[in-house]
Amino acid sequence: MIRRSLLAAIALLPLAACGGSKSASDPNTLTVAATAVPHAEILAQVAPVLAKQGVTLDVKVFNDYVQPNTQVAEGRITVNYFQTEPYLASFNAARGTKLVTIAGIHVEPFGAYSRKWKRIGDLPAGATVAIPNEPSNSGRALRLLATAGIITLKNPDDPSATPRDIVANPKKLQFRELEAATLPRVLGEVDLALINTNYALDAKLNPTRDALLIEGKDSPYVNYVVGLAAAKTDPRVQKLVAALRSPETKAFLARKYGGAVLPAF
Repeated sequence: MIRRSLLAAIALLPLAACGGSKSASDPNTLTVAATAVPHAEILAQVAPVLAKQGVTLDVKVFNDYVQPNTQVAEGRITVNYFQTEPYLASFNAARGTKLVTIAGIHVEPFGAYSRKWKRIGDLPAGATVAIPNEPSNSGRALRLLATAGIITLKNPDDPSATPRDIVANPKKLQFRELEAATLPRVLGEVDLALINTNYALDAKLNPTRDALLIEGKDSPYVNYVVGLAAAKTDPRVQKLVAALRSPETKAFLARKYGGAVLPAF
Protein backbone atom coordinates (compact mmCIF):
# COMPACT_ATOMS: atom_id res chain seq x y z
CA MET A 1 0.00 0.00 0.00
CA ILE A 2 1.24 3.44 -0.87
CA ARG A 3 2.16 5.84 1.90
CA ARG A 4 0.34 9.06 0.99
CA SER A 5 2.59 11.09 3.25
CA LEU A 6 5.52 10.55 0.90
CA LEU A 7 3.78 11.07 -2.43
CA ALA A 8 4.56 14.75 -2.68
CA ALA A 9 8.22 14.27 -1.89
CA ILE A 10 8.61 11.28 -4.18
CA ALA A 11 6.87 13.07 -7.04
CA LEU A 12 9.74 15.55 -7.13
CA LEU A 13 12.33 12.81 -7.66
CA PRO A 14 13.04 10.31 -10.45
CA LEU A 15 11.17 7.58 -8.56
CA ALA A 16 7.79 5.93 -8.94
CA ALA A 17 5.55 4.91 -6.04
CA CYS A 18 2.90 3.01 -7.99
CA GLY A 19 2.25 1.09 -11.17
CA GLY A 20 3.73 -2.13 -12.49
CA SER A 21 7.42 -2.97 -12.45
CA LYS A 22 9.41 -1.48 -15.32
CA SER A 23 12.48 -3.67 -14.81
CA ALA A 24 11.31 -6.44 -17.10
CA SER A 25 10.71 -4.13 -20.06
CA ASP A 26 13.48 -1.60 -19.43
CA PRO A 27 16.94 -2.96 -18.58
CA ASN A 28 17.99 0.46 -17.30
CA THR A 29 15.22 0.61 -14.67
CA LEU A 30 15.61 -1.00 -11.26
CA THR A 31 12.48 -1.65 -9.21
CA VAL A 32 12.91 -1.58 -5.44
CA ALA A 33 10.28 -2.22 -2.76
CA ALA A 34 10.70 -0.22 0.44
CA THR A 35 8.89 1.05 3.49
CA ALA A 36 8.34 4.79 3.60
CA VAL A 37 10.67 5.92 6.37
CA PRO A 38 13.62 5.80 6.26
CA HIS A 39 14.11 3.43 3.35
CA ALA A 40 12.31 5.35 0.60
CA GLU A 41 13.91 8.56 1.84
CA ILE A 42 17.37 7.01 1.60
CA LEU A 43 16.62 5.68 -1.87
CA ALA A 44 15.52 9.18 -2.89
CA GLN A 45 18.97 10.45 -1.95
CA VAL A 46 20.81 7.96 -4.14
CA ALA A 47 18.44 8.19 -7.12
CA PRO A 48 20.29 11.12 -8.77
CA VAL A 49 23.61 9.28 -8.39
CA LEU A 50 22.20 6.20 -10.12
CA ALA A 51 20.57 8.31 -12.81
CA LYS A 52 24.02 9.62 -13.77
CA GLN A 53 25.08 5.97 -14.14
CA GLY A 54 22.15 5.20 -16.42
CA VAL A 55 19.91 3.50 -13.84
CA THR A 56 16.42 4.80 -13.07
CA LEU A 57 14.92 3.77 -9.72
CA ASP A 58 11.29 2.69 -9.72
CA VAL A 59 10.42 2.64 -5.99
CA LYS A 60 7.32 0.87 -4.67
CA VAL A 61 6.44 2.12 -1.18
CA PHE A 62 4.69 -0.32 1.19
CA ASN A 63 3.47 -0.02 4.78
CA ASP A 64 3.70 -3.72 5.61
CA TYR A 65 6.49 -6.30 5.74
CA VAL A 66 4.84 -9.10 3.72
CA GLN A 67 4.15 -7.74 0.23
CA PRO A 68 7.68 -6.41 -0.38
CA ASN A 69 9.02 -9.95 0.04
CA THR A 70 6.15 -11.65 -1.75
CA GLN A 71 6.51 -9.48 -4.83
CA VAL A 72 10.28 -9.94 -4.99
CA ALA A 73 9.88 -13.72 -4.59
CA GLU A 74 7.36 -13.69 -7.46
CA GLY A 75 9.72 -11.71 -9.69
CA ARG A 76 7.43 -8.69 -9.89
CA ILE A 77 10.01 -6.47 -8.14
CA THR A 78 13.78 -6.93 -8.41
CA VAL A 79 14.90 -6.24 -4.82
CA ASN A 80 13.61 -4.77 -1.59
CA TYR A 81 15.12 -2.69 1.16
CA PHE A 82 13.38 -2.74 4.54
CA GLN A 83 14.23 -5.82 6.61
CA THR A 84 16.66 -7.51 8.98
CA GLU A 85 18.19 -10.94 8.50
CA PRO A 86 16.18 -12.57 11.35
CA TYR A 87 12.95 -11.35 9.76
CA LEU A 88 14.02 -12.66 6.35
CA ALA A 89 14.91 -16.05 7.83
CA SER A 90 11.51 -16.37 9.51
CA PHE A 91 9.73 -15.25 6.32
CA ASN A 92 11.58 -17.77 4.15
CA ALA A 93 10.87 -20.55 6.64
CA ALA A 94 7.16 -19.72 6.86
CA ARG A 95 6.55 -19.06 3.15
CA GLY A 96 8.99 -21.41 1.46
CA THR A 97 10.66 -18.53 -0.39
CA LYS A 98 14.35 -18.37 -1.30
CA LEU A 99 15.20 -14.72 -0.80
CA VAL A 100 18.77 -13.85 0.15
CA THR A 101 20.55 -10.90 1.70
CA ILE A 102 22.63 -8.89 -0.77
CA ALA A 103 24.14 -6.07 1.29
CA GLY A 104 23.74 -4.62 4.77
CA ILE A 105 23.04 -0.89 4.75
CA HIS A 106 21.95 0.46 8.12
CA VAL A 107 20.72 -0.26 11.64
CA GLU A 108 17.57 1.25 13.15
CA PRO A 109 17.93 0.90 16.94
CA PHE A 110 14.66 -0.65 18.17
CA GLY A 111 12.86 1.28 20.91
CA ALA A 112 10.20 1.12 23.62
CA TYR A 113 7.78 4.07 23.79
CA SER A 114 5.04 5.30 26.11
CA ARG A 115 2.53 8.14 26.22
CA LYS A 116 1.78 7.45 29.89
CA TRP A 117 5.16 7.02 31.56
CA LYS A 118 8.37 9.06 31.50
CA ARG A 119 10.79 6.35 32.62
CA ILE A 120 10.84 2.61 32.17
CA GLY A 121 11.02 2.25 35.95
CA ASP A 122 7.59 3.92 36.23
CA LEU A 123 5.92 1.03 34.41
CA PRO A 124 3.32 -0.31 36.90
CA ALA A 125 2.48 -3.88 37.79
CA GLY A 126 0.06 -5.39 35.29
CA ALA A 127 0.97 -2.85 32.60
CA THR A 128 -0.07 -3.59 29.02
CA VAL A 129 2.85 -3.91 26.61
CA ALA A 130 2.33 -4.06 22.85
CA ILE A 131 4.91 -5.87 20.71
CA PRO A 132 5.09 -6.93 17.04
CA ASN A 133 3.23 -10.13 16.27
CA GLU A 134 5.77 -11.90 14.06
CA PRO A 135 8.66 -13.93 15.48
CA SER A 136 11.77 -11.97 14.54
CA ASN A 137 10.44 -8.63 15.78
CA SER A 138 8.67 -10.04 18.83
CA GLY A 139 11.97 -11.66 19.78
CA ARG A 140 13.77 -8.38 19.26
CA ALA A 141 11.26 -6.55 21.47
CA LEU A 142 11.43 -9.13 24.25
CA ARG A 143 15.23 -9.21 24.16
CA LEU A 144 15.27 -5.44 24.67
CA LEU A 145 13.03 -5.80 27.73
CA ALA A 146 15.15 -8.67 29.01
CA THR A 147 18.36 -6.66 28.59
CA ALA A 148 16.76 -3.95 30.76
CA GLY A 149 15.99 -6.55 33.45
CA ILE A 150 12.22 -6.20 33.12
CA ILE A 151 11.62 -9.83 32.12
CA THR A 152 13.71 -12.99 31.85
CA LEU A 153 13.68 -15.18 28.76
CA LYS A 154 14.28 -18.91 28.59
CA ASN A 155 16.95 -18.27 25.96
CA PRO A 156 18.07 -14.61 25.90
CA ASP A 157 19.80 -15.16 22.54
CA ASP A 158 16.74 -16.54 20.74
CA PRO A 159 15.90 -14.06 17.95
CA SER A 160 12.40 -15.53 17.59
CA ALA A 161 11.31 -15.46 21.24
CA THR A 162 7.62 -14.95 22.00
CA PRO A 163 5.80 -14.20 25.27
CA ARG A 164 5.58 -17.98 25.80
CA ASP A 165 9.37 -17.96 26.27
CA ILE A 166 9.22 -15.59 29.27
CA VAL A 167 10.27 -17.44 32.43
CA ALA A 168 10.15 -14.49 34.85
CA ASN A 169 7.79 -11.53 34.68
CA PRO A 170 7.99 -9.76 38.07
CA LYS A 171 5.64 -6.93 37.07
CA LYS A 172 3.13 -9.37 35.57
CA LEU A 173 3.12 -7.41 32.31
CA GLN A 174 0.28 -8.18 29.92
CA PHE A 175 1.51 -8.58 26.33
CA ARG A 176 -0.49 -7.70 23.24
CA GLU A 177 0.91 -8.97 19.94
CA LEU A 178 -0.07 -6.67 17.07
CA GLU A 179 0.95 -6.03 13.48
CA ALA A 180 4.10 -3.91 13.54
CA ALA A 181 2.64 -1.12 11.41
CA THR A 182 -0.24 -0.56 13.87
CA LEU A 183 1.89 -0.10 16.99
CA PRO A 184 2.30 3.71 16.79
CA ARG A 185 -1.49 4.03 16.48
CA VAL A 186 -2.15 2.13 19.73
CA LEU A 187 0.53 3.94 21.72
CA GLY A 188 -2.07 5.94 23.63
CA GLU A 189 -4.03 2.80 24.51
CA VAL A 190 -1.21 0.80 26.13
CA ASP A 191 1.41 1.45 28.77
CA LEU A 192 4.35 0.61 26.52
CA ALA A 193 4.84 -0.25 22.85
CA LEU A 194 7.94 -1.73 21.26
CA ILE A 195 8.13 -0.14 17.81
CA ASN A 196 10.36 -0.64 14.79
CA THR A 197 12.22 2.57 14.07
CA ASN A 198 10.87 2.98 10.54
CA TYR A 199 7.32 3.09 11.93
CA ALA A 200 8.41 5.26 14.87
CA LEU A 201 9.95 7.83 12.51
CA ASP A 202 6.88 7.75 10.28
CA ALA A 203 4.77 8.55 13.38
CA LYS A 204 7.04 11.54 14.18
CA LEU A 205 8.63 9.83 17.16
CA ASN A 206 12.30 10.60 17.75
CA PRO A 207 13.97 7.38 18.92
CA THR A 208 16.95 9.09 20.52
CA ARG A 209 14.68 11.46 22.46
CA ASP A 210 11.36 9.66 22.96
CA ALA A 211 12.31 6.02 23.55
CA LEU A 212 12.34 4.82 27.16
CA LEU A 213 14.55 1.94 26.05
CA ILE A 214 16.59 1.70 22.87
CA GLU A 215 19.09 -0.73 21.41
CA GLY A 216 22.73 0.26 21.39
CA LYS A 217 24.97 0.90 18.41
CA ASP A 218 26.02 -2.75 18.49
CA SER A 219 22.55 -3.97 17.49
CA PRO A 220 22.84 -7.02 15.19
CA TYR A 221 19.63 -6.09 13.37
CA VAL A 222 21.06 -4.67 10.15
CA ASN A 223 18.65 -3.63 7.37
CA TYR A 224 19.53 -5.35 4.09
CA VAL A 225 18.93 -5.07 0.39
CA VAL A 226 17.25 -8.41 -0.37
CA GLY A 227 16.41 -10.30 -3.56
CA LEU A 228 16.57 -13.63 -5.31
CA ALA A 229 20.07 -15.07 -5.74
CA ALA A 230 20.35 -13.82 -9.33
CA ALA A 231 20.00 -10.22 -8.16
CA LYS A 232 23.46 -10.36 -6.58
CA THR A 233 25.09 -10.22 -10.00
CA ASP A 234 22.65 -7.74 -11.55
CA PRO A 235 24.73 -4.66 -12.50
CA ARG A 236 21.85 -2.37 -11.57
CA VAL A 237 21.69 -3.85 -8.06
CA GLN A 238 25.46 -3.61 -7.68
CA LYS A 239 25.29 0.10 -8.54
CA LEU A 240 22.47 0.56 -6.02
CA VAL A 241 24.47 -1.12 -3.26
CA ALA A 242 27.54 0.99 -4.02
CA ALA A 243 25.46 4.16 -3.82
CA LEU A 244 23.76 3.10 -0.57
CA ARG A 245 27.12 2.28 1.03
CA SER A 246 28.87 5.46 -0.05
CA PRO A 247 30.36 8.15 2.21
CA GLU A 248 27.67 10.49 0.93
CA THR A 249 24.92 8.19 2.19
CA LYS A 250 26.67 7.84 5.55
CA ALA A 251 26.74 11.63 5.87
CA PHE A 252 23.05 11.84 4.90
CA LEU A 253 22.08 9.33 7.61
CA ALA A 254 23.90 11.33 10.27
CA ARG A 255 22.42 14.62 9.11
CA LYS A 256 18.86 13.44 8.55
CA TYR A 257 18.29 11.04 11.43
CA GLY A 258 20.63 12.16 14.19
CA GLY A 259 21.43 8.69 15.51
CA ALA A 260 18.04 7.08 14.89
CA VAL A 261 19.45 5.40 11.77
CA LEU A 262 23.09 4.25 11.87
CA PRO A 263 25.25 3.10 8.95
CA ALA A 264 26.23 -0.58 8.97
CA PHE A 265 29.17 -0.16 6.59
